[in-house]
Amino acid sequence: MLTTLKNAWKIPEIRKKIIFTLLMLLVFRLGSAIPVPFMDKAAIAELFAASEGGILQFLDLMAGGTFSQFSIFATNIYPYITASIVIQLLTIAIPKLEELAKEGEEGKKKITKYTRYGAMVLAGIQAIGYTFGLFSRALDPGATGLQKSIVIISLIAGTAFLMWIGELITAKGIGNGISLIIFVGIISKLPGSLIKTFQLVGTGELKLFKVLAFGVVFLIIIAMVVALQEGERRVPVQYAKRVVGRKMYGGQSTHIPVKVSMAGVLPVIFASSLLALPQTIALFSQGGASEWITKWLTPQGSIGIWVYSIFNVILIMFFTYFYTAIQFNTVEYAKNLQQNGGFVPGIRPGRPTSEHLNKVVTRITFVGGLSLAILASLPIILSKLFNMQVNFGGTAIIIVVGVALETVKQIESQMLMRHYKGFLK
Repeated sequence: MLTTLKNAWKIPEIRKKIIFTLLMLLVFRLGSAIPVPFMDKAAIAELFAASEGGILQFLDLMAGGTFSQFSIFATNIYPYITASIVIQLLTIAIPKLEELAKEGEEGKKKITKYTRYGAMVLAGIQAIGYTFGLFSRALDPGATGLQKSIVIISLIAGTAFLMWIGELITAKGIGNGISLIIFVGIISKLPGSLIKTFQLVGTGELKLFKVLAFGVVFLIIIAMVVALQEGERRVPVQYAKRVVGRKMYGGQSTHIPVKVSMAGVLPVIFASSLLALPQTIALFSQGGASEWITKWLTPQGSIGIWVYSIFNVILIMFFTYFYTAIQFNTVEYAKNLQQNGGFVPGIRPGRPTSEHLNKVVTRITFVGGLSLAILASLPIILSKLFNMQVNFGGTAIIIVVGVALETVKQIESQMLMRHYKGFLK
């Protein structure tokens, strides 16, 4: 990885993209320190101190610390992610959206526009909930309607700005902008979490062997994520020989790489985004409703941790299959193979090839999706069994490692493309 980055830095075109990406992410981190106006910092700190190890801490981790500071980025990028999930599911359910998705670049632009609108609506609902619900005690008691409106507008504008940064990084920088924003947010919380853990060990509140045990678990998770991201099943393909003029073409053997985790970290990001909804609702609810949601639907509850883990597995599996089906169309693969004189040894071209590929993809996707789900849920369950607060769960580790690997792969592909361009010149 370090060698790839070192070599990429020597190429001016890629170096510019890396610098641009780093500058955009720096803007995100600087913006994370800008507080929303008319809010009492001391009251916000008290609110988070009262929820030590609870829902607020988990949401703050996924928001990269913007939540605890109640900065202009407090609503973060998650309204956009939730809107993306809804729009993509509606694309399957609504024929008009499905037609748009097949219209190429123009259709994609329209769907992106609908996603942005949806994100703004969700960010608005979230901002109103924060202003009049969760953070109402931190708001200046004498705040006017105009001042409250400014708070709401500031939060919505923060989400819109993060969307813009994410899209800029994707278009002009390196990697997926939205994923990198989440990546940087999680990484920014790492030093503070480590320092706090060592302080607890120093005071005797936390046993050293528990920390070492979880350290081993995290290393295993990292190794497994790398294996899942890199692993693939190679389906052999043989091309028939054909004569064109005086030349003979084909006859060579190759393979179709079917990746174990074709959807990458998207299933984990989407699952965590949806599972954060009950936790957010619990924060806005009062009395019995909040207690019921916390007990039954969040990882902080005695029963909720098991319900949360089950839904986490189900959602990750669902989104893994969903995005694999979008990225790997077995019918199109079989059709292209047949048109180019290719075939899978022992399998007839056409529909039988499509069915064979579908069978292989289904099995591989099941292994990849289930493995991701277990890795994401394992630290949460272990922390409950060992009665130990863990700020960095499996979800955070999978996102960090997965995004890092995907970004490095994109750098490598751009380096390869540059070599091809140089050869053609």
